[in-house]
Amino acid sequence: MPSYAIGLDYGTNSCRSLIVDLSDGRELGSVVFPYPSGDQGILTDPSNPNVARQNPQDYLDGCETIIRGAIEQAAEADPSFSPSAIVGIGIDTTGSTVIPVDQSGTPLGLTDGNKKNLNAQVWLWKDHTAHAEAAQITELAAKHHPEYLAKCGGVYSSEWWWSKILHLKNIDPEVFAAAYSFVEHCDWIPAVLSGNTDPHTLKRSICAAGHKAIFNHDWGGLPSADFLAKLDPALASLRDRLYTVAHPSDTPAGTLCSEWAEKLGLPEGITIAVGAFDCHMGAVGAGVKRGTLVKVLGTSTCDITVADSDVADVPGLCGQVPSSVVPGKVGIEAGQSAVGDIFLWLANNLVPDSYGQELGEKFASMEQQMRDQKPGSSGLLALDWNNGNRTILTDVRLTGLMLGQTLHTKAHEIYRAYIEATAFGALTIINRMEEHGISISEVVNTGGLSLKNATLMQIYADVLGRPMKVSRSEQTCALGAAMLAAVASGHDSLENLQQNIISYTDTVYHPIPENQAVYQKLYQLYKTLHDAFGTTGWSGSIEHVMKDLIDIREQQLKA
Repeated sequence: MPSYAIGLDYGTNSCRSLIVDLSDGRELGSVVFPYPSGDQGILTDPSNPNVARQNPQDYLDGCETIIRGAIEQAAEADPSFSPSAIVGIGIDTTGSTVIPVDQSGTPLGLTDGNKKNLNAQVWLWKDHTAHAEAAQITELAAKHHPEYLAKCGGVYSSEWWWSKILHLKNIDPEVFAAAYSFVEHCDWIPAVLSGNTDPHTLKRSICAAGHKAIFNHDWGGLPSADFLAKLDPALASLRDRLYTVAHPSDTPAGTLCSEWAEKLGLPEGITIAVGAFDCHMGAVGAGVKRGTLVKVLGTSTCDITVADSDVADVPGLCGQVPSSVVPGKVGIEAGQSAVGDIFLWLANNLVPDSYGQELGEKFASMEQQMRDQKPGSSGLLALDWNNGNRTILTDVRLTGLMLGQTLHTKAHEIYRAYIEATAFGALTIINRMEEHGISISEVVNTGGLSLKNATLMQIYADVLGRPMKVSRSEQTCALGAAMLAAVASGHDSLENLQQNIISYTDTVYHPIPENQAVYQKLYQLYKTLHDAFGTTGWSGSIEHVMKDLIDIREQQLKA
């Protein structure tokens, strides 16, 4: 009898499901649920562009819709399919996406009196309101506990757990006081499905705890009460209402409870795996291993690889956490705060209708017109910091830059320059890894951009100087979640599942030597701007950058 697993992928704007046949990787059903609240699922504040919250009810409504829909599709795709053959459900979410909850584990945003209060809602990963608190945490840790920063790249981020909780305390003490505890989104959904939302006993993810909440067994779990008290005495009190243990995702969080079994049309008792963040699950679903970097290309990017336990601490990365990706290996995370978001901003705001009326038409037209352009022929160079810099500078107060525009600059040339900028940002991450002994020989890409934009992929190959593979599955995050759920259920080992399930497209993008040579020159100019605008104590000059861009442009147009 065949066996199946379900992966649930909770993204920034929607959630989706995947039912996969564990024998061969066939994807039998997948349904998307766009979050109905706010602007594309995000609750915003017109007075503060850094606010990004979500309605927890969207998560619950979405869960029911996407699982029931996927079951219907699976039954249509394979008449022999039966929900009784589902062995596990795995969950991935964005993160750090923090939920203030009451003593029962109910999100405050679902309780009377708080439904219209933005501060009581879910604090989405891309909420950057806590940049001052992040700087405070970084400064205090650097002085008293530098080991805390060593595992998260040297700088604590406004996107992460403690920054957001401290900021809530500072701006809305009443909501903070009403919150008995706080739960990551990736921990709350497994808790709901297994019927145990008690903040003291629900199982917490080592992925979330280690990468975002400064949790590490070397110092006894969460940061010390003394350290938290120096930030705010209320955080020290909160520590006892959080957790002392965190688990990898090959661990059961519980089993499907009767209430949710009835809602979903599934048998009670299916294994629910401990959750994790989307990109970490996506790396599993794309076959991450030593020497392989998985890039999850979306509105932002997350770069994931794994290393042995003796890996050195790497400054500027988002975190190094044992078993956060592949159990038994150190998960290493980096990423860029905006990639697809930059392209969408460009198309929505600056691309004229002569490229097309609809968004898809604009992108198709721009790609067609830039496809045969030579690297450097536009004379443009950009910094990819339109939503701040996540890695390696970890500074949300950095902004984007476009250099080299003339009265002849076209929209598709700007589009290409932004693609190149995001590739240069990716190369900066790889270079930092390799400077500290983490070798990257190939890059595996996932997400819609990697499947739909061949020009982007070739540019990335030329800039990174490495072969670029593309995962065949469009749902690698949900696929990785389903695979780890199968492991948690005892169905099979992760190694066997990766061998049987994971596949790649036939096209592998290899660097073109003449393009690579030009991009090496452009990257040096990018690195000059990167260091000049992004680092303190930089001493150098930038007056040559515009002229060098012109020289490269003229050489390429003559070639």
